[in-house]
Amino acid sequence: MNYSRTDLSTEEMLLVNSEVEKKKRSLVVAYLLWFFLGALGAHRFYFKKTGTGIAMLLMVVLTFGFGAIITGIWALVDAFLMPGWQQREVEAIERETIESLKTRSERQAAF
Repeated sequence: MNYSRTDLSTEEMLLVNSEVEKKKRSLVVAYLLWFFLGALGAHRFYFKKTGTGIAMLLMVVLTFGFGAIITGIWALVDAFLMPGWQQREVEAIERETIESLKTRSERQAAF
């Protein structure tokens, strides 16, 4: 069953917000990785986009650095995408936490 933030008590809302803050990835760290190691895909590894991170890394390594031109452009585009990645991650953490809270409270209500 799908639950939303409106189904939560104040205490549950605080718990959800706490979980989000604890689990979400930092945009500051992501942009630092992007700035210093972006052409190698470090920011993608940070956001668990491992497949494309490996693709960027291999593109640079296997072309003896010449692929950095392409991955540099790719990384530049990623700079604008990263806030959206973080937002989707926050929404997923919220959904999982709310689902966990509600199923736990339903089990307790059954007893």
